[in-house]
Amino acid sequence: MSFKQDNLIQIKTFDFALEIIKFYLECKSQNEYVLSKQILRSGTSIGANVEEAIAAQSKKDFISKLSIANKEARETKYWLRLYQSSNLVQIEIESHLKEIESILNILTKIIKTSSENL
Repeated sequence: MSFKQDNLIQIKTFDFALEIIKFYLECKSQNEYVLSKQILRSGTSIGANVEEAIAAQSKKDFISKLSIANKEARETKYWLRLYQSSNLVQIEIESHLKEIESILNILTKIIKTSSENL
């Protein structure tokens, strides 16, 4: 894949989506099919919305797309916390929670800075 060298959020969200795909496959192997589809959708949508933001036609469009990515990241965090508390599957979740928190922090900072510079 070719990413801009300095686009940390683009890289992090793509790598996170790959991890979520692996997580989904592991859930399926443990016969958990319902919540895993939810986390697959939200977890991969974050990076897709970041990609759309990069191609935004205006600053407002950029902020809008990143705001959607932020919402998807929050939803993903919710599903991860639900998995963690329910013990529905035997999969390590803490590293995913740390990464989604990092992504949320970066997205929030970008949105805040971009909004201030509107």
